[in-house]
Amino acid sequence: MTVALVLLILLSTTFNAFAQIALRKAMLVAAPGMPPLTSPVALGLHLITNLYLWGGLLLFGASIALWLGVLARVPVSAAYPMASLGYVVAAATGVMLLGETVTLGRAVGLVVICLGVFIVGRTV
Repeated sequence: MTVALVLLILLSTTFNAFAQIALRKAMLVAAPGMPPLTSPVALGLHLITNLYLWGGLLLFGASIALWLGVLARVPVSAAYPMASLGYVVAAATGVMLLGETVTLGRAVGLVVICLGVFIVGRTV
């Protein structure tokens, strides 16, 4: 696997992870005063002005565009496990930006994910 392809995978998974963080922040900001699901119009109007929501959606779009570039070059059986790196990026970003905590069990799981991605990456 070339360095450029690894960077494309990392960029796509990073954008996806950042999208998750932006969407989480959007819901934290929107939660106070958010209309119930039984009022979809009011709920939509409440959310449409949330810039974190729009940022998350744009990041998802960029992630998908980059991922299509990955899938054009790598078999899906090798590419999709690489998307697991998004878990690691999301956890680290959640800690840094949202003040979330990572338990020992979760940290061990993230290390196992990294080892699995490393093993799969060596087969391509």
